[in-house]
Amino acid sequence: MTGRAKLLRTSTFRLAALYLILFAISVGALLGYVYWNTAVLLQEQTDYTIQAEVQALADQYQLRGLGGILDTVQRRSSDDNGSVYLLAAPAGQRIAGNLDDLPVVPKGDTSWIEFPLDVQNGATRENHVARAFYTELAGGFKLIVGRDVQSLRQFATIIRQSIFYALAIALVLGLGGGLLMSRNFLRRVDAITEASRTIMAGNMSGRMPVTGSNDELDRLALALNEMLEQIESLMGAMKEVSSNVAHDLKTPLTRIKARVEAALRSGDEAEYRAALENTVDESDRLLDTFNALLSIARAEAGQSRSGLVSIDVSELIADVAELYEPMAEEEGGTLTATTAPDLSVTGDRQLLAQALTNLLDNALKYGAREGETPAITVTAAREDDKVVITVADHGEGIPPEDRGRVTERFVRLDASRTKPGNGLGLSLVSGVMKLHKGALLLEDNHPGLKASLVLPVQAAG
Repeated sequence: MTGRAKLLRTSTFRLAALYLILFAISVGALLGYVYWNTAVLLQEQTDYTIQAEVQALADQYQLRGLGGILDTVQRRSSDDNGSVYLLAAPAGQRIAGNLDDLPVVPKGDTSWIEFPLDVQNGATRENHVARAFYTELAGGFKLIVGRDVQSLRQFATIIRQSIFYALAIALVLGLGGGLLMSRNFLRRVDAITEASRTIMAGNMSGRMPVTGSNDELDRLALALNEMLEQIESLMGAMKEVSSNVAHDLKTPLTRIKARVEAALRSGDEAEYRAALENTVDESDRLLDTFNALLSIARAEAGQSRSGLVSIDVSELIADVAELYEPMAEEEGGTLTATTAPDLSVTGDRQLLAQALTNLLDNALKYGAREGETPAITVTAAREDDKVVITVADHGEGIPPEDRGRVTERFVRLDASRTKPGNGLGLSLVSGVMKLHKGALLLEDNHPGLKASLVLPVQAAG
């Protein structure tokens, strides 16, 4: 497609052409209305003057007879003011006036007529148009009174031409402006298209060009750039997850292989059984890792959003606390749950319970200092339009500089590497909060960690 054809096919040019057509029709109608009314007004004024003069001459004829009207016609004919007069005998011979002979008149007593008029202009004679009123007086005398309307016709012609020229200039300028705007618009669209092709070719760091004008194309480009940044971030996270999964799978699979090979070499039935039991344990841990990854992916993708229902927060916490209180007692510690009444949120009960249990698992693992027993508290309260569920402990906590990255997949701090786990617990909690349009806050409990699930209050009705 040629560049000119592309310009003509742009929505900007089509919109400009549409506005131009509407503008031309509106202006043409307005100017036509002005022209029509101006021409009609001038015509009516001329006709009114002629009729008044005819009436005055007819009155003089009745009062003073032929001599009176003859004197008036001769006197007025001598004035060079564009008026035409003719008083003719019943047979048509000229008696007085500035017309040489009687023009062709229609049949009947009175009528408006138009006829060519020769006018002396210096050394030349010009052809003009006269408009006159013809009437017959008593006794058969013929009277014609009129005006040279050449100037009026020229004025009307000038107005018509001005309208046509104005419309033509408007069309030319409008089309030129439309082409100019279309060219600028097309240039920016081509730049966005070229950037898109670069990104599709594999350059994920590429971005849509922004001119800074803050127009609709800039806003579109900014929105696309935000989307590309999110896509690049997700792809980076996916690569990191793939790398971490491969790294974390390598160690347990290597252990499984080594144990199985050692058992095969030993030929001992007890070794076989031990190798199989260890393989089952490692497989369970691997399945837990994959299930956690699937839960995180589903939560972040919003696949469970359609199953959100009303949840009583107090009931949810009571059920989870009932499950974990015996575990805390086995560790020699305590778990205390305190909730405010009438707390409801809209969510997926299973996922919220999973998020809460992950926080409690972490609190049981890391919620006590060396030589101490865990003391865990679970609270739920309303803060403005949010419901805040908090799990607090008195362990070592998480340093402020690490709180931003512990929600990433497979991230485990050095202090926690001696404890069982796969580094996906807080990632799952963060994904569940995204699904519920909430947030996970990690704060200092002085000492220990305070992890809070911030959820929107369920809308009334």
